Amino acid sequence: MSQNNMIDHSKRGIFRRFSTKKTESPLTQQRLPWVKNEVDFVSQCTRCEKCITACEEQIIVKGDGGFPIVDFTKGECTFCEACATQCPEHLFDLRITPAFTHQISINKECLAKQSVECRSCSDMCETQAIRFQLVLGSVAQPQINFDACNGCGGCVAACPTSAISMTLEETK
Repeated sequence: MSQNNMIDHSKRGIFRRFSTKKTESPLTQQRLPWVKNEVDFVSQCTRCEKCITACEEQIIVKGDGGFPIVDFTKGECTFCEACATQCPEHLFDLRITPAFTHQISINKECLAKQSVECRSCSDMCETQAIRFQLVLGSVAQPQINFDACNGCGGCVAACPTSAISMTLEETK
């Protein structure tokens, strides 16, 4: 490939809201699961929308620049792999574990942190990554087990105050 045909990936990032650096994601929108490499994804994704139509949970939507993203406010990822298997560009590697590289965080808007009993996030967490610890003189408080969290996002959609957000970990 000649120098004239080279793509300058540094300029493509300006059109995206998320990055590979550790940042809090706006509106809990994340990259698709099992993406091999962010730079390759942006340069090779044709935005054909096959992953969007294949998603059983309908949580994959068009993001900035028409690139597909996961919107956890719509529901959780069931790891059905339909998005990855329908991609004609082979941008996914299903051997990568975990599928997502983000971690959840719970902010002060959490009802339990405002002394209101709520365990919606814990009820939706199949891996029991969110548990509630009893506190003397207050309601039980959420505790996150990051090792148990698979990043499915089920807790995000369940939270009545949108107190749960995602934080991307830096990829290597």
